[in-house]
Amino acid sequence: MAIAVARGIIANSANPIEEIGKEFLAWQAKKPKDIGITISTAFHHYEGDWFAAAEAAHWQLGESGGNGSLMRCLPIAFAYSDLTKIEEVSALQSKMTHYDDTASEACIIYNRIARRLLLGEELTASILTEIKGTRYDMDYSREPDCPPSGYVVHTLKWVFYWLINRKSYDDVIFGAVNLGDDSDTIAAIAGGLKGIEVGSGRIPSKLTIVLKEREYLEELAENLYQIRDREGV
Repeated sequence: MAIAVARGIIANSANPIEEIGKEFLAWQAKKPKDIGITISTAFHHYEGDWFAAAEAAHWQLGESGGNGSLMRCLPIAFAYSDLTKIEEVSALQSKMTHYDDTASEACIIYNRIARRLLLGEELTASILTEIKGTRYDMDYSREPDCPPSGYVVHTLKWVFYWLINRKSYDDVIFGAVNLGDDSDTIAAIAGGLKGIEVGSGRIPSKLTIVLKEREYLEELAENLYQIRDREGV
């Protein structure tokens, strides 16, 4: 779904939500191996209005605070530098499937941090600046007092824990992956920010060599960068 977000932005960077929605449907039509409960329920309710579908899914499930929209939101920070635009698109793409405000809040905080990193700021300082006064403002010298679950608040707390307490890309990824529970998602989300910090050339080749469609992912990244450079937003 991160690819769908990227493709939607490339198709219409000024107002990408409709195009992102088209990409979501195209992805679903390919019958992917796994679709999370919240997102699959939103797909079930979709009848032309993503936000109505997300709300219906929320009330059917009794919650929609999963980490699915957080896991796909990073391309937004690559395409835009304007903070208002980053926040707007981060929230809207989240609300397409996740009605809960905790999900959109997490996407905004995450992409605000990503923006700082892309502007050359240091990782830990960026995190601490953006979480100040939020529900994520806590002592990360100790493990979070919550399980590493798919609930977006738990997920992001563990993401911050690994990023603040591990220095190398390997240590962040392997620490998160070996924790258990929703560890693959936590590693992916943490890896997004750590990857910006270290740069693509310093991500271990043993991890990048096995990526499916690696060349296409690099092409998408270049296209997002061109949008950022062309529009100055």
